[in-house]
Amino acid sequence: MNPLRTTVVAAALALLSTAAWAQHSAKEIQEDIQRHRAMAAAHEAAAKCLESGKGHDACMKELQAQCKGLAIGKYCGMRHQH
Repeated sequence: MNPLRTTVVAAALALLSTAAWAQHSAKEIQEDIQRHRAMAAAHEAAAKCLESGKGHDACMKELQAQCKGLAIGKYCGMRHQH
């Protein structure tokens, strides 16, 4: 594929993905907001658990239970170094 054609295809794909994002209904956006708030609450609870001294493994187990079916992966949509 020549460079111009590659650029045009990439631009078209970018526009299509942007258009797909813009097509979310108000209901879907509200559901997404609620999921983010629930994830934030679960992470806040995990922070408080760690502050209480329960230990990393116990707090991560509680986080995973609170986030089941809420986010992708076992870390509730967030993972950091350990």
